[in-house]
Amino acid sequence: MDFFRAVVLGVIQGLTEFLPISSSAHLAIFPRFFGWDDPGASFTAVIQIGTELAVLIYFWRDIVTIAGGWLRGLVSADARGALEWRMGWFVIIGSVPIVILGLLFQDTIKHEFRRVALIAVALIVFGLILGLAERVGRKTRPIEDLTLRHAVLFGLAQACALFPGVSRSGGTISMGLFLGYERRAATRYAFLLAIPAVLGAGIFNLKDIPGGQNAYGTGPTIVATVVSFIVGLAIIHWLLEYVSKKSYAPFVIYRVALGVLVLVLVATGALTSTVAVS
Repeated sequence: MDFFRAVVLGVIQGLTEFLPISSSAHLAIFPRFFGWDDPGASFTAVIQIGTELAVLIYFWRDIVTIAGGWLRGLVSADARGALEWRMGWFVIIGSVPIVILGLLFQDTIKHEFRRVALIAVALIVFGLILGLAERVGRKTRPIEDLTLRHAVLFGLAQACALFPGVSRSGGTISMGLFLGYERRAATRYAFLLAIPAVLGAGIFNLKDIPGGQNAYGTGPTIVATVVSFIVGLAIIHWLLEYVSKKSYAPFVIYRVALGVLVLVLVATGALTSTVAVS
């Protein structure tokens, strides 16, 4: 892969990681529009490190506060009544489902799950789920109301994103809306919950980049990761401002439209459903 393609894919990753439209779906579909090879699940996982570094920088105060409160709670019973202690555990517990399922089904994720037609169906179905959540959710709970049960449900929703087209943020945000959380609260927690899973998956897949089958090479991967970091940092701020005032309806429409377009292209033979994988 040349460096131009790396920049394009980095921009796509940065633009789509935090929006509820599935970055993994876009990294599987859009290269096919351009006539490029599928970058593969390993490349996708690694360049997501860039967008998660953007999360670490943007939410560094929240992260330091939560981590500090959790660590204090390990040695002080008095500290265990604080929100930070609970949030630390909620992020850990909410990360367990995607870690377990990701390890169990890693081969399926890299192969069968990356069929373009299946990804298109996931875009449509989970787009409609997001639309339903937006319509029926009360959107009144602050993040301080988070419970262990809700943390587990958030985690299960995030685990659905192992299937490209679901969207990690889209799944967790939809669950948050169904549970009655405010849009901004659900979105912020979705970002925080993704940190252990995304960084872990990226680091785990680093071994597949240099010289692996269909791998895109170390240099281009680094370029794509840096670009995704820069673009992602801007998108986080924009999205949090957006959801404070407006609904997710435009993303629902976009997901359904893209999914339908892809299915039509596959049905007419203009786009192949199978993809090359790493």
